Amino acid sequence: MTGGPNTRLADLFRLAGWSKGELARLVNRQAAAQGYPQLATDTSRVRRWIDGGETPRDPVPELLASLFTERLGRVVTTEDLGLRRPGNAGTRQAYDGLPWHSHRTAAVLTEFTGMDLMLNRRGMVGAGAALAAGSALSDALHDWLRTAPDSHTPHPPAGAEQAGLDRYEAAPVGSEEIEALEASVEVFRAWDATRGGGLQRKAVVGQLNEVGGMLAYRHPPHLQRRLWGVAANLAVLAGWMSHDVGLEPTAQKYFVIAAHAAREGGDRPRAGEALSRAARQMVHLGRPDDALDLMRLANHGAGREALPRTRAMLRTIEAWAQASMGRGQAMRHALGEAEDLFVSDRGDVPPPSWMQMFDEADLHGMEALAYRTLAEHDPAAAPLAEQHARQALELRRSGRDRSRIFDQITAASACFIADDPDQADTYARLALSAIGENSSHRTWDRLREMYRLTAAYADYPRIQDLRERIETSMPSALGGTAGRGARLV
Repeated sequence: MTGGPNTRLADLFRLAGWSKGELARLVNRQAAAQGYPQLATDTSRVRRWIDGGETPRDPVPELLASLFTERLGRVVTTEDLGLRRPGNAGTRQAYDGLPWHSHRTAAVLTEFTGMDLMLNRRGMVGAGAALAAGSALSDALHDWLRTAPDSHTPHPPAGAEQAGLDRYEAAPVGSEEIEALEASVEVFRAWDATRGGGLQRKAVVGQLNEVGGMLAYRHPPHLQRRLWGVAANLAVLAGWMSHDVGLEPTAQKYFVIAAHAAREGGDRPRAGEALSRAARQMVHLGRPDDALDLMRLANHGAGREALPRTRAMLRTIEAWAQASMGRGQAMRHALGEAEDLFVSDRGDVPPPSWMQMFDEADLHGMEALAYRTLAEHDPAAAPLAEQHARQALELRRSGRDRSRIFDQITAASACFIADDPDQADTYARLALSAIGENSSHRTWDRLREMYRLTAAYADYPRIQDLRERIETSMPSALGGTAGRGARLV
């Protein structure tokens, strides 16, 4: 007993719309189905969980998480329900249980991926929760990110907590297995860049779930660090793929998990890059102020160990957020810093695998996106957006199909704003010819915004034909936002 109500459980209980008796019956039914016929819960016990803050014994927290996940259509973990396990009690965290102790990271990772896979199998979508504000995440994680993992916090014996979770038989892995996992990350990353996040998301989440189980076993430090690196890379991919298909709260959770995993592995630049993904997500959703909060944390967390190219990438995201707010001078300053940092990288230190996607084409692509976004506030920025988009297209490597589509849409939008509908039509048709082979919802979000700009030229025969082709191809009504509140990006 905590002596006070469990507000997290109470809030989700109200949202689910059950009575206390209904929830008790559902827990008993779920327990029997999972091999716990002796478990008996009643209304008074549910009341003690909610109003008295009592933590039920295993396996009830897991059963509750599963029931709430199914009911609400989004991932709900035991942490979300405010149910702390014995031995994990601690001081109240700054925001939504963040940051968690080091020895909890693998358990949170494994639980969340397991719930995500269950949700995915049942055909639900994880769009029922609100995203945390960037300032809330930044405040919660600011000091934690700069410190080493908790050396003063006693870790449980290898496999002890995982045995309580009854999820995975912890076992050691060797360097060959870790090399195979690292290779799988590269395969998933290449697939995502080519086809978008929709087709391989479940595979990435499943692989991450397996790695979470492996991390429950205490390996030699050099192997454990590599496993945490794999976990961080897979979590970023799971987050990016979730964002790519509109599962925004799920994506944000994966980005936070990735930051925790990277910190556990001693890779602060990777932790900063993971948080920068959350910032990009915020700009895409029309929340640039939240993005800037997260970028301050990402820069702070990445530290001096970050290579110049990594810092250049971070500056381009800041520039995009500033452009979204119409701050042209701040945007140009950030882009100037990004260019200087990029050319200052002598290449004498090989970039980590997760930075190899950010090359000169990506630098121009982000500059194009920033100028195109600013052009909504200042049309004079449109020609520079088209110029950078054209340079990005010339430099794009094969296998970067989604980025190429983004560049083409950016160039088309810039040309429409610059009153060059003929050139805009050319770029737009190139994007439209390839977009159907990609599972990225974000490409359609950007095409939808470009379509809005065609209205001024609807009397032109070619543009009228283009509009009709887009209307025919769109997977959802153009007047809507695919249920995501998509904004200009």
